[in-house]
This record gives sequence, C-alpha cells and structure tokens, in this order.
Amino acid sequence: MAHRYEHRSQPLLSRRKFLQRVWWHFLIALAIVLASLLLGMVGYHVLARFSWIDSFLNAAMLLGGMGPVGDIPTASGKLFAGIYALYAGLVLIAASAVLLTPVLHRLLHRVHLEDGGTGEG
Repeated sequence: MAHRYEHRSQPLLSRRKFLQRVWWHFLIALAIVLASLLLGMVGYHVLARFSWIDSFLNAAMLLGGMGPVGDIPTASGKLFAGIYALYAGLVLIAASAVLLTPVLHRLLHRVHLEDGGTGEG
C-alpha cells in the first residue's frame, strides 16, 4: 500500500487520515527498531557469547542511544559491538525521521496553504 503525500496544491488531509498516516509511520519505525533489536541480540549472543537477557540489554541500550553494558570477552564480539554501535546510531536517526516525517509534512503543507501558495516558483 503506497502512502503518497498530498501535493502542495491539494487540501490538507483530514485529522482522521492524518492520524492514520502517523500510525502507519509509527508501525514502520517500530518494525525497524524490532528488527534491529533482534539483529543485535543474535549478534551479541553468538559473537560475544552473552546470555539472551544480556544480549537484549546491550542491543536495547545501543538502539536507545546509550552505550553498551559490561565487558565483551571475545574479539569477534568486540568487532560486532563496534559495527552494531554505528548501525544503531543510524537506526535511531532513521526511526526518528520516519516518525517525524508526517508531522513535518503537515506543518509545511499548512504553512504553504496559509501563505496562499500557488505552486509556482
């Protein structure tokens, strides 16, 4: 299901449709975060030999913008942790962008309509 944004010459979406768009973006961001959490948990469990709960904690802390918890005993685990930390930073930015996109679009669309924009230059 393609979600296209309304053109600047089109009227503002109804509140109901806007909230549906926000909900859809929330689900997309949630899917990105959950998939990334699962990836991190498996990586920490297999490569760093952490228990599942410690793997969850480390992956969740990195995805939340915090730091890793505890010492990593293996070289492969340390390599994974470094790469995953860089990845988690990008996921945090991407998920935030997905969540903010419909709100910022609506704000810009409303400002354009209030300015009486015609869509020309």
